[in-house]
Amino acid sequence: MIARITLAASLFLTLLATSSFADGVSGNYLEARTCQVYTGPCFANAEIGIAGKEAIMAWNIEQGQQGGVDLAGLNVVVVVAASDTLAFRGIEDARSVKSIILVDRKANAQQRAALIEFARRNSGKAGESVQRIDVAPIAMNLDTTKLTGQLTAGKSVKLSTRKANPKDCICSNESAYYPPLAGVDRCVAGVTIDGGFSGRGLGTQWSIPDSRSAFMATFAY
Repeated sequence: MIARITLAASLFLTLLATSSFADGVSGNYLEARTCQVYTGPCFANAEIGIAGKEAIMAWNIEQGQQGGVDLAGLNVVVVVAASDTLAFRGIEDARSVKSIILVDRKANAQQRAALIEFARRNSGKAGESVQRIDVAPIAMNLDTTKLTGQLTAGKSVKLSTRKANPKDCICSNESAYYPPLAGVDRCVAGVTIDGGFSGRGLGTQWSIPDSRSAFMATFAY
């Protein structure tokens, strides 16, 4: 009897451990804001309350699943417009937020639902104020060695990033002044070569070329 109970307990613990790791996704993350994030305090102080109220957040899921749905190879993008600068507390700094979600066209119906839930769950207050959900062809790539990133989501979102170099320093006091808006593992602040939002649903559009406004990161949830 003791042997049976021990065996049953062992099998239960194995099943519990397996189920606890059943859900979980990892991959790459790109972000761009309408303010400088790789900067010094003097530049950041000049923008607070004026710029940095908009952002693009994008996830490329390399492997994993959510709710038992395999999301490997799929992408999802959240575009944010807020009432205030997204600063040290990120999206939580804003009194009000509006967002749209762009879901990868490659996903089937079940995967689309899981991607929407993933985006809502990992975008904070923005996930609670979604104005529009669109399906679009999304292409995203992050070279974690060269630290360059590319993103296109339909005709409304584009982003091209690179790592910062000494020529990007103006006051020689630059750092990753603000944290990323999403939870990430490893993160580097960099430069948006070209980027912006030209879609519908937020009542605003923007372009942020040649700005120290990008984050390139990896994530594991």
